[in-house]
Amino acid sequence: MGNIFGKEKPLKEVLRENKRMITRAIRELDRERASLEREEKRLISDIKKFAKQQQMGSVKIMAKDLVRTRQYITKFIEMRSHLNGASLKLQTVKSHQALAESMSSVAKAMVKMNKAVNVPAINKMMQEFARENEKSELMQEMMGDAMDDVMDQEGNEEEEEMVVSQVLDEIGVNFGEELMEAPGKPVGGKEKGKDVEQDIPVAPVGMGEGGGDMSELEQRLNNLRR
Repeated sequence: MGNIFGKEKPLKEVLRENKRMITRAIRELDRERASLEREEKRLISDIKKFAKQQQMGSVKIMAKDLVRTRQYITKFIEMRSHLNGASLKLQTVKSHQALAESMSSVAKAMVKMNKAVNVPAINKMMQEFARENEKSELMQEMMGDAMDDVMDQEGNEEEEEMVVSQVLDEIGVNFGEELMEAPGKPVGGKEKGKDVEQDIPVAPVGMGEGGGDMSELEQRLNNLRR
């Protein structure tokens, strides 16, 4: 009735009906083949029975029926195979139809999404993100450089102190004690068993041999600390 008024069935419905018809035909073929197989077994049993009774005429007739029955069984098997192939083709068409419908739905959704997307706003947002990201990277780089400078300075001071200590140890001088004791400390003193004291004047810093040694030591120390 739908075709009379010009209304066509959907492709999905047509495919479903055709597949149902093929499935029904396959079941009918299976029933006919099962019936022929039972007839084949009956003929074989009768042929054996009449052969034992030496009724060769009946044996030949039933042998012809047996051959014919086996031929029909083979034809039914071939027909079932063809119907299975047609069913698979219908299933493939149905899958393609489902794929086409899915792609159509996806395309419509993409169209709606593209219409809803504000491209200028997205571009502005991406530009702001790039700008802020660049600022963040620059700040991180500056902080890293500052930390490297501080660590380098601390390392240099420690290294300088180590070098100064090594130099003072090499020359056998405790610099702190020499600066505190050298200006007022007399060299020499009372000799044991003698009443005579001998005072040796201490030369000022920067004068004489002792002053020259001290000035040289201070100069080396200052050079190391620079």
